[in-house]
Amino acid sequence: MVDATHSAEAELLKGAHAKARRGLILKIFFASLLLIGLAVTAYVLLVTRFRETTDDAYVAGNLVQVSSDVAGTVNAINVDDTDRVERDQLLIGLSQASTRAALSQAEAALATAVRDTRALYASTSALKNILAARQSELKRARDDVARREPLVGTGAMSIEEMQHARAALTVATAAEATAQHQWVANRAATEGTELATHPMVSAAAARVRTAYLDFSHDLIRAPVKGFVARRTVQLGQHVQRGMTLLTLVPLDDVWVDANFKESQLRNVRIGQAVTVETDLYGSSVQLRGHVQGLAAGTGSVFSLLPAQNASGNWIKVVQRLPVRIILDAGDLQQHPLRVGLSARVAVDTHDRSGSTLAASAQRSEAVESAQSDPDLVAADERVASIIAANAGNDSVRVKRARVKAP
Repeated sequence: MVDATHSAEAELLKGAHAKARRGLILKIFFASLLLIGLAVTAYVLLVTRFRETTDDAYVAGNLVQVSSDVAGTVNAINVDDTDRVERDQLLIGLSQASTRAALSQAEAALATAVRDTRALYASTSALKNILAARQSELKRARDDVARREPLVGTGAMSIEEMQHARAALTVATAAEATAQHQWVANRAATEGTELATHPMVSAAAARVRTAYLDFSHDLIRAPVKGFVARRTVQLGQHVQRGMTLLTLVPLDDVWVDANFKESQLRNVRIGQAVTVETDLYGSSVQLRGHVQGLAAGTGSVFSLLPAQNASGNWIKVVQRLPVRIILDAGDLQQHPLRVGLSARVAVDTHDRSGSTLAASAQRSEAVESAQSDPDLVAADERVASIIAANAGNDSVRVKRARVKAP
């Protein structure tokens, strides 16, 4: 009887302990749910609310098309796909036989033009002297006629002599007019110019510059540093002016185009911090960057066949707007990317002081052109040397002769 009583008490105590344990577990469970809820709420309020993300993002960059400025036959190819090239590195060589001959012909024509122009300047003084002589002869013929006319009626001067005097006056008048016209024409051809800037010399110099540029452009050099992405030219191929020979990609200057939904752009501003993850490196590598700008229109606006929403049934589709992300140069150097790779982008929208529209143009270093064309500078130097070599004792900047009409 006593054993039965002890057994019943043990069962009751065991049930009470089990009930208390279940209650504790439920309390812990509900407390955990509450903590998780609070943590999720805090994360949403403090982090997610200031974070816009998208998986619709891709690495982009400049695709620099290297083309030929002249027609010719390819006789040298110094690079191939995947090669790294530096700026001004020789890429492709064209045959220079025809352009060298054209350059020599243009230089000879310039030398001839300089010498002909020198002769034109030198003839100004000679024509002035000839004009003075013709004017003196005209004056003498007029005086002869004036002296003889009163003597014709007195019989001291024959009619035949008077006719000879008048004929001499006519000849002298014509000679003076011809000399006057020649002097005026010569002055018109040289007035207001110098030897180096005379139209004849300038035209010949322009032909030399064109021929020299064609000659120098037979050697095709890299406009930027980067990697050869696609070479389409072959050895021995005849290429035409403007034909694309290969494509360079400057991987030191790539960016990310992230396509956000229009509803995500309310708080996105230029200059906001961005983290980028790529499928190439995975989530363990996060590249830093910032928002450079928002596109001026959605992708549908610039598509080949834009949507015609004004006709037929209409279904609203959320549009996406490209946002350009500039990556940190140090991160990009440690983890180089390739054009076209997929990426995941997260924009931190805490700082909303920036603008949604760019205030000024932002140019990339990879697409900046040189301050001056070195080939054109060399062509100018070549022209100057030819003019100086054929100017004789005259200065390259010979002033026109300041001759007044007598």
